[in-house]
Amino acid sequence: MSIESHSPSTELNPPIIAAVDGSASSAQAVAWAAVEARLHHCRLHLVTSMAIQAGFGPGISLAEADLAWKRDDGEQILVEATRIAHTAAPGDESQITTELSFELVIPMLIERSAQARMLVVGSRGMGAFQRGLLGSVSTATTQHAHCPVAVIHGMSAIDAVSARQPVLVGVDGSSNSVAALELGFEEASRRKVGLTALHTWSDVSGQDSTAAGWEGAQDSARAVLAESLAGYAERYPDVAVRRIVLADSPVRSLLDESANAQLVVVGSHGRGGFASMVLGSTSNALLHSVEVPMIVVRER
Repeated sequence: MSIESHSPSTELNPPIIAAVDGSASSAQAVAWAAVEARLHHCRLHLVTSMAIQAGFGPGISLAEADLAWKRDDGEQILVEATRIAHTAAPGDESQITTELSFELVIPMLIERSAQARMLVVGSRGMGAFQRGLLGSVSTATTQHAHCPVAVIHGMSAIDAVSARQPVLVGVDGSSNSVAALELGFEEASRRKVGLTALHTWSDVSGQDSTAAGWEGAQDSARAVLAESLAGYAERYPDVAVRRIVLADSPVRSLLDESANAQLVVVGSHGRGGFASMVLGSTSNALLHSVEVPMIVVRER
């Protein structure tokens, strides 16, 4: 096991980076990330930050004895995370690398993400002044990371990977949903499962289907979904596609359909977003509510 203080070097097949802090949530993230790395035949890089952040300011300086204690603690976290990764996805041990950092966790992960295939975090961490704030980390990284961010929920993360349920992708016709579809099809193909493409055309739940213009809106929505999916059947003939078009809010529709999926993929913002400034309302609302792993994709 290597203990480093710098980001992984640029490589042709970028690694999947998993943030760990010793919490149960990060253990689930490591296990899921290990299986994901095996699916992509790439390296898994486990990283932990032992910096202590004071409020929203810089990290707290520690005495030498405290630094040594925290370094030992961090090394133990990485040893355990490596064991979890090997158990979840047995294979070449050289394909797992580790990094112990004293940089603040959020800016450190955002920097590392520039050289990653995917960043994987748990939905919750250990709490303030302990090993990490993964709840805050997941929100911040989905807004600012340079690569897709997977947020892992619940104890069934590994079961979700091995299950036969499809990959669910939210589609709204925006450039970000194009990026989400690209990743969703690749994930479905590697998992050998189908893909559910869901599109809604109303931001109000339970729109009355008898209302004036409903049929026209439905036809338009179907056309948007068909256009978004054009070409994927030829590129991914092994992925069966189920199309869902609903007059409902995207958050409610995706949350309901996620019960039938092993993975949810959404863009970081859609037709109502403000470019890359903020996380879209749909992905933000789903971030801590879906019970299966969720990937948020930003257009590069």
